[in-house]
Amino acid sequence: MTMRPLAAIGNVNVDLILGPAEPWPKPGTEVIVDHDELRVGGCAGNNALAWDSLGVDYVIAANVGNDQFGTWLKEAFGERSRNWPVEAVGTTLSVGITHPDGERTFFTTRGHLPLFSFPEVHSMLDGNRLRGGYALLSGSFLTDALTLAYDALFDWADAHEIAVALDTGWPLDGWTETNRLRTLGWLKRCHCALFNEVETTTLTGLSDPAEAALSLKGEMPAEAIVVVKRGPHGALAIDRDGGTFSVPAPQVQVVDTIGAGDVFNAGFLAALAAEMPLEACLKTGVTIASEAISTLPRRYGKPLWAFLKESRR
Repeated sequence: MTMRPLAAIGNVNVDLILGPAEPWPKPGTEVIVDHDELRVGGCAGNNALAWDSLGVDYVIAANVGNDQFGTWLKEAFGERSRNWPVEAVGTTLSVGITHPDGERTFFTTRGHLPLFSFPEVHSMLDGNRLRGGYALLSGSFLTDALTLAYDALFDWADAHEIAVALDTGWPLDGWTETNRLRTLGWLKRCHCALFNEVETTTLTGLSDPAEAALSLKGEMPAEAIVVVKRGPHGALAIDRDGGTFSVPAPQVQVVDTIGAGDVFNAGFLAALAAEMPLEACLKTGVTIASEAISTLPRRYGKPLWAFLKESRR
């Protein structure tokens, strides 16, 4: 299976998942929940776990804190994390409380993520080896130092013909006008946008997700692809020529939706790197995300070569 190179750049942290919990507890009380899971998290961490399951090669640029959680995260990625910088602060921890309706609430510490910087990324990634490939950039509103240097990151990617796929995540202070304009500015330098439906419609002010996606594409380079993740309704995409593709999501019993969009991103981009048709790329992302949110412990389904074989029938 021939593939373009893949890289993940962004936030890796610890996720502690507890739930389901309803209603929200009163202060001073204790709640017993049915399940818990301590796992690698963060957008880039979730991307990498999905790529591992798909059986594709990749590199990942991230950082950790100088505590036991940081050591644990580096051990989880083995040789891939050998050059990750260790910051002189505690590792970012995100506690996710799941609810019976599939929604979740997060409590996250700032930790090591704001210190992640472009010089650190540059030291970890070989631009020549990634030439012609894809870099999945995530966690924009958590990685403060790196985000301030996005222009330098985009310049580096352009110089090595690396297509950047962007998923900013949700801003901590919401989609203010400042955050909206910053994001639209970043998209002008990106070759793929990977946003959910609410983010896409909020960024454009358009209520129809397909129209919003087309509007976003107008802000990006001519050859860009825009993807809208629609949760239980599947996903849609606008291709390089302006054509629209859509795939539904299978009905599943939801266990935990945390990281579903990150898993989709990994599946979609791996399929794109394998030069599968755009509709098959959407199907790959939707299928593995649906598997992930409906299994405990989390599973991702079949490897990429099986999706590739299906796409050629």
